[in-house]
Amino acid sequence: MKVLIVNTSERTGGAAVAANRLMEALINNGVKAKMLVRDKLTDNPCVVEHPQQRRLRWAFLWERLGIWLQLGLRRRHLFDIDTGSCGADITQLPEFQEADVIHLHWVNQGMLSLKQIRRILDSGKPVVWTMHDIWPATAICHLTLACRQFEVKCQNCPLDTSLSTLHSPLSSLLSPLSSKIWHKKQQMLEGRGVTFVACSEWLAGEARKSALLKGQRVISIPNPIDTRVYKPGDRQTARRALGLPLDKKLILFASQRVTNEYKGMRYLMDACKQLDDPGQLGVMILGGHAEEVVGQLALEAFPIGYVNDEQRIVQVYQAADVFVLPSLSENLPNTIMEAMACGVPCIGFNVGGIPEEIQHKRTGYVAAYRDAADLARGLRWVLNEADREALRRACLQHVAAHYSEQQVAKRYIEAYESFES
Repeated sequence: MKVLIVNTSERTGGAAVAANRLMEALINNGVKAKMLVRDKLTDNPCVVEHPQQRRLRWAFLWERLGIWLQLGLRRRHLFDIDTGSCGADITQLPEFQEADVIHLHWVNQGMLSLKQIRRILDSGKPVVWTMHDIWPATAICHLTLACRQFEVKCQNCPLDTSLSTLHSPLSSLLSPLSSKIWHKKQQMLEGRGVTFVACSEWLAGEARKSALLKGQRVISIPNPIDTRVYKPGDRQTARRALGLPLDKKLILFASQRVTNEYKGMRYLMDACKQLDDPGQLGVMILGGHAEEVVGQLALEAFPIGYVNDEQRIVQVYQAADVFVLPSLSENLPNTIMEAMACGVPCIGFNVGGIPEEIQHKRTGYVAAYRDAADLARGLRWVLNEADREALRRACLQHVAAHYSEQQVAKRYIEAYESFES
């Protein structure tokens, strides 16, 4: 079986990391898998860069321009929206033509347009589409938060700002954007079958409620993780390598962009103010723009910045006493999975797929949604009250049972083979 995985980036972002890990898992389990990307960052021969990479980058910029105009020339929400208006054809590439199954992942920001996805569906090849967020089931957004319009029809989207105040000749063409893209997605899927794979049971449940995906197959398979790479290590050794204090209990927060409001840093800030013995605690911050939040924390902070090197990332996890991700919306965060694979207990809000990863008071603590006080209670429980060795063992057992490469690859292979029956 030959599978072509399609993702915008090879390494950047959670979806890219998950797609890359899935490719390796499939290869290790007898599947001939390749990955097609716009942004190739390594010399991995199994990863192919689209030959029109420069054109795809211009497509990304052109699509952002249209969204920027739609948002009234404001940057806020500029990357919360995708329209699928720009992209390149992949159906003529040899990697596409030789594949038995086309496996789409995160294909936004100029990689594939809705028109090109329809062309893929018209090729007759079986298509699997892994949902790393809700965008395939909505019009334009990646996070729905409290909005439920996708259950009937996306229109009058809170992010779909009118251009009437700009008196722009483009306003009549661009607004209302959500209704227009919803209709285009309906046309894209009309008469075509796709197997949508959600990375969490929560997201699968949301996708099944979408009027856009009515009649489509929706299943749930988690992302895999290589436990030969992400594994426990000596905490003191890791801290020495990273130049971190040996005598503090360290809380880890990680995000690709630390200042992303949806990752909930402000709730961690509030929780830190409520902790006892602040001199004995510290916060490690892994991700871009970490230096921007250091001065706002009540505890001593250790900004690590954005790290690409996987071995160094593993050291960061191994150095931590607890990992905290107070996100306001999440599918199945790779970071929680990575932390647990390193034997680190985790804390997060009761939202999205987080309760599927964190077993309350067994592998960590699930705090009430948007409740900084309960987040602080979870930190106190993990750091001062829980049996740390029992937590570590439970984390490792949970990862092995649910997220190992072999387990996840087996379920995807079953999904691919179901097209033949």
